[in-house]
Amino acid sequence: MEVIGELKPFIKKVWEQSQFKQPTNIQQEAIPVVLEGKDLIAQSPTGTGKTLAYLLPVLEKIQPESKDVQVVILASSQELIMQILSEAQKWGRDSNIRSASFIGGANVKRQLEKLKQRPHIVLGTPGRILELIKQKKLKMHAVKTVVLDEGDQLLIPEHLEHVKSIIKATLKERQVVLFSATLPKTIEVEAKGWMKSPEVITIEKDETITAGDVGHIYFNVEQREKVKLLEKLSRMDHLKALVFVKDIPNIMIMKEKLEYNHIHVNVLHSDLNKFERSKNLNGFRKKDARLLLSTDVAARGLDIKGITHVIHFDLPREKTQYIHRSGRTGRFGADGTVVSLVTMNEERDLKRFAKELNLQLEEKIMHGGKIVNPERQSNEKRR
Repeated sequence: MEVIGELKPFIKKVWEQSQFKQPTNIQQEAIPVVLEGKDLIAQSPTGTGKTLAYLLPVLEKIQPESKDVQVVILASSQELIMQILSEAQKWGRDSNIRSASFIGGANVKRQLEKLKQRPHIVLGTPGRILELIKQKKLKMHAVKTVVLDEGDQLLIPEHLEHVKSIIKATLKERQVVLFSATLPKTIEVEAKGWMKSPEVITIEKDETITAGDVGHIYFNVEQREKVKLLEKLSRMDHLKALVFVKDIPNIMIMKEKLEYNHIHVNVLHSDLNKFERSKNLNGFRKKDARLLLSTDVAARGLDIKGITHVIHFDLPREKTQYIHRSGRTGRFGADGTVVSLVTMNEERDLKRFAKELNLQLEEKIMHGGKIVNPERQSNEKRR
């Protein structure tokens, strides 16, 4: 609680209203570093409170009487930007601190109107932020801090040059902080290249967070039978599942097949416009649909409460992807199940992930609308 006790009253007030008992490990370690103005590279697992680890010290340092943009927060997806904006507005509501979001696909005129409101914190996707800088609509001369949220997704070829250009447009004495759930060595080296002696914080596991009981199971299934199995899973009681699919065409084919069989699903991917994405995400949050079919990028960093199952319809290519996806369930003490639908070839890769991640992995089958052990069906047949 010590680091929170030193923050301004408006932040402490929301902390108490939120009924948080103590800061998480990443918050405990990162908040003082960000407050000091040092560059920072921070890695901590999904669901450990990384957003507040940078947002609270950023709010602490804002000078509300100024009319300049003082902080820029970058993220790779529109949904994540809107989620961070919601948190910034919640924690800064009694402070006169103004925040505004700028994302690709949104109405440009409306976004320019937002800039006229003189926000102190600007949040956005790299392409749109850089566009506003180049148009001289977004002035960066007073920006003291740049935050890269889910930094490993921002430092990929698609965004890297944009991010570097945005950082170069700021003051020489700026602070750059990067947060991510996983941090490949190549990304860390890239980030260090344009930081000044950054602090590096790595949290492997956070004992301050009550871990839910998360089971890891798999079904051995032919590729053509996967949608049929997903349909059976979707009919289970109390299920609210985030389903990861490798690409957009596959998502749309699956949606069509499932809805033909009266399974209402929502989808999340980059080809949807802002309104459709928001509508689909909110519909899933409110349980209008029991399945949310999503690509990796679209679901990255999202905090959706009450996800009972994460389903790998398409097996991730690497174990870090498996970690990211699986971290969407079993959050803050809730139980969850991670389900992989694998062909015989994919089963080998899944077992390798499980071994490297030290996970207990169990094979299951569907029987009578329930998930059961394979031997149970054999026993019933023998009877």
